[in-house]
Amino acid sequence: MPELPEVETIVRALGPHLVGRRIKRVTLRQPRILIGDVTGARGFSITGVQRWGKHIVLDLRRRASTAHLLIHLGMTGQLLLDGEPGPHTHAFFYLDGGRLLLYNDIRQFGRMELTRELPVRLRRLGPDPFQVTEAEFVALFRARSSMAKPLLLNQLFLRGLGNIYADEALFRARIHPRTISARVRPAKAAALYRAIIKVLTEAIEDGGSSISDYVSSDGSLGYFQFRHQVYQRTGSPCPVCSAAIRRIVVASRGTHFCPRCQR
Repeated sequence: MPELPEVETIVRALGPHLVGRRIKRVTLRQPRILIGDVTGARGFSITGVQRWGKHIVLDLRRRASTAHLLIHLGMTGQLLLDGEPGPHTHAFFYLDGGRLLLYNDIRQFGRMELTRELPVRLRRLGPDPFQVTEAEFVALFRARSSMAKPLLLNQLFLRGLGNIYADEALFRARIHPRTISARVRPAKAAALYRAIIKVLTEAIEDGGSSISDYVSSDGSLGYFQFRHQVYQRTGSPCPVCSAAIRRIVVASRGTHFCPRCQR
């Protein structure tokens, strides 16, 4: 599933091309990906493109009316500008100036919704990692009695973080994924915060991780997968101590860590 860096990459790439454009026509092939009637976006102009956790949000305006087009990519969703339609293209947004925004999704787990304001389910999510301070993170993390990995994946705790970057950040901070958050020393929790910010920043700079179907809005691949230190490297030597990277299941999620560095 595209996570924060992948969604941020798409948002940054689309913004300069979409802002100011008017949606002239919307064609939909697959109702499964829809929440409500998305064709109502016709006639609206795009005033902003932003990321809310793992959601892409197109801010819309038509005269005095405002709305938001919410797009969640699910497992295999792709949002492509001026791409070639294919058998898995399920939504077409025809823009003025001859531009075309396509939504592809092989597994159809993604969702689109047109809404007047951000839904409650989005507004109740936790803070964005880039919007919380180190001190705030340490206090929030140590106030919970949860295993570290599931807590980082809990979107009510932080929005946008996913499996890849939780594994990578925990490794950099030398914290075992099953460690209870309340038992983590403040200095260690602060190190985890810095690791999260650093790994997300590096991944955004590299255009995200193209492991499965993820591509940016122009079809280009990300490169951060070549810098993964533990994620999907089961059996490979740890880049720090050379111990074999292990894979375990934590809260039903495949989890990668170094058994020596992350005791």
